[in-house]
Amino acid sequence: MKPEEKLALLKRNAQEIVKEEELLDLIKKKKNPVIYLGTAITGRPHIGYFVWVLKMADFIKAGFTVKVLLADLHGALDNCPWDILEKRYKYYEAIIPLMFTAVGADIKKVQLVKGSSFQLEKKYVLDVLKLSTFTTIHDAKKAGSEVVKFGDNPKLSGLLYPLMQALDEVYLNADVQYGGVDQRKILMFARENLPKLGYTPRVEVMTPLLPGLTGKKMSASDPKSKIDLLDDEKTVQKKLQTAYCEEGKVEDNGVLAFLKHVIMTLKQDAGEKFVIERPEKFGGNIEFSTYEEVEKSFIAKKLHPLDLKNGVAKEINKLLALFQKNKIKLEKISQEAY
Repeated sequence: MKPEEKLALLKRNAQEIVKEEELLDLIKKKKNPVIYLGTAITGRPHIGYFVWVLKMADFIKAGFTVKVLLADLHGALDNCPWDILEKRYKYYEAIIPLMFTAVGADIKKVQLVKGSSFQLEKKYVLDVLKLSTFTTIHDAKKAGSEVVKFGDNPKLSGLLYPLMQALDEVYLNADVQYGGVDQRKILMFARENLPKLGYTPRVEVMTPLLPGLTGKKMSASDPKSKIDLLDDEKTVQKKLQTAYCEEGKVEDNGVLAFLKHVIMTLKQDAGEKFVIERPEKFGGNIEFSTYEEVEKSFIAKKLHPLDLKNGVAKEINKLLALFQKNKIKLEKISQEAY
């Protein structure tokens, strides 16, 4: 794969890359660059996580070394109780590899890193303190505003969150950090402030946040907005039936968004079509080769919301089959953690 082809793959479904020319230069000069994504071990992972799992799978295809930071200390800084921190880490440690396997990625090429395995080292802690001397309370709060639950009376812990995330780039030897667009302020904080400690700014890659089933942001804390990875087939179908999906409208449509960023990406890579099964009296089965075809048909009101929901529910259940096979084990770990 040529550098330009790798870049095109990495740009797929991305909302912003800072900076694109730096990423291309990195691909040309380094054989196995390192990318990392951090996920704080707070709420139970849901299907929205497949967006970043798929993007990391793209980086694997492009020859990157992929590191997934299971950020236990970040979870504590964002109000996860200390006494269940290790239990939540165990849940993430068990379920994240299954997500990569479910999308066909080689889990052997994914390194899971526990945050506290290096974030308590003397040099790291000293760098956090150094960075704090360059950072105002205003800037730290601004950087974490889209990610950290500050509330009306912010805790000091939330202000440390973006400082540590910036330094994780250095201590994971990352060339690129990837996150949702809600992470943008932290990623830009890292680029602006790491040089103050003598470190090189990294490339930052962001993908959009998917709307949930209620039309708002998909959230682990709102069961109605998301499909949990352990939901069974009937639960998935029921949640899709009640999902916001106004006929002809694309905006805030979580059903279409998941189809675009996850299902159709998988179909495209596998060379398969998206098939919606319908009774003959309603026109019979209908198939689509691209997401654009689906959206065009939906906007024209040729594709009914119920048919779309049924088709997406079927694909989601295929994706979650692996989790159902491991459900007893995963539920046991989850009950202790949540």
